Parts: sequence; structure tokens; C-alpha cells
Amino acid sequence: MNSQINEALKVLKNGGLILYPTDTVWGVGCDATNEAAVKKVYELKQRDDSKALVCLVNTPTMLENHVKDMPSAIYNVIEGATRPTTVIYDNPIGVAKNVISAENTLAIRLVKHAFCEHLIAKLGQPIVSTSANISGQPTPTIFDEISEEILKGVDYVVNLQNEKTASAPSTIIRLEKDGTVSTIRA
Repeated sequence: MNSQINEALKVLKNGGLILYPTDTVWGVGCDATNEAAVKKVYELKQRDDSKALVCLVNTPTMLENHVKDMPSAIYNVIEGATRPTTVIYDNPIGVAKNVISAENTLAIRLVKHAFCEHLIAKLGQPIVSTSANISGQPTPTIFDEISEEILKGVDYVVNLQNEKTASAPSTIIRLEKDGTVSTIRA
């Protein structure tokens, strides 16, 4: 796994795109602080850049470094989650402008996946994670379902095709200002 992390790290540091396993589905990713790389993700997915992307972080500290006003109640929500959960936060900081939504929010998941955790730790920055499909197409649930267009459109495919990922995207929630939780995607 170390050689895969090192190769993916080189690509990320050079503004490239990777195809990699996550704690949910296979993802297309880049350095979330690199605006040009984020633009490549939108282009590859043929996705309108007004649709927000998800970022992955590996520690609560990294999460806190990218959210201006971290709601303390969120840790209870994350710890109580039974499956991977992405949270929409207000006022993100320290990421590329084009990864932030028009409403000044950012979807971030504290990842629990060995490859992702190690890669993010070595990069020292959040990484973009979006499903490995063209926008509007079905989300592939296994590596063999990923289209040639995606495979050829990334700069590096992590060679962990047998890596077990979940078969569904994460739950997406938003912690409202009054402390209630809204489910965006179950």
C-alpha cells in the first residue's frame, strides 16, 4: 500500500487527478486546495461547477482547520453515525474557492479508511472525493463498473482494485444553526 500512497501523492502534489478507493465508493480526487486540479475534476465528470464536491480529512484537527466556526455538537453526530457520514459545514477555509458552494458551505467527511487516512496525512491537505462516474450516470459500486472515460481521464489509478469499499455513497447531513440535523442524502 505504501507504493500506491507514494505514487498517488506525487500526482496530487503536481495538480493531477487520482482514482482511488474510499470508505464508500471508488472516487475521483485531487488536492482540495488546488483550484486548477478541482477544475479538472469538474471537467472530467462533465459536472456543473455550481454543484459542490465532497472533501475528505483524516483527523478532527484537519477538519477544524478547514471550518471557521466548528459546531461542537458535530462530534457526537459523527461518532454516533453507523455508516460513513459527510457533513455540510458553513464558512469553510483553506480550500480552493471552486470546491466551496455558492452558499459558502463545504461537504467534509472524516474518513475511516486506511489508504485514505495515510494519503491525506502525507499530503497534509484535504482531498476531493467524488464518485467515479460522469455526472448523471449511475455510481459504480465496484471497480469493474468504472467507465473507460473516467479511467483514461485520471492521471493515476490506485492499484487496489480488490480493496473492499462500501456499495453506496455516504449519508450527507447538515447541522442547522439551531442544533437540529437535516438529512440531505440518506
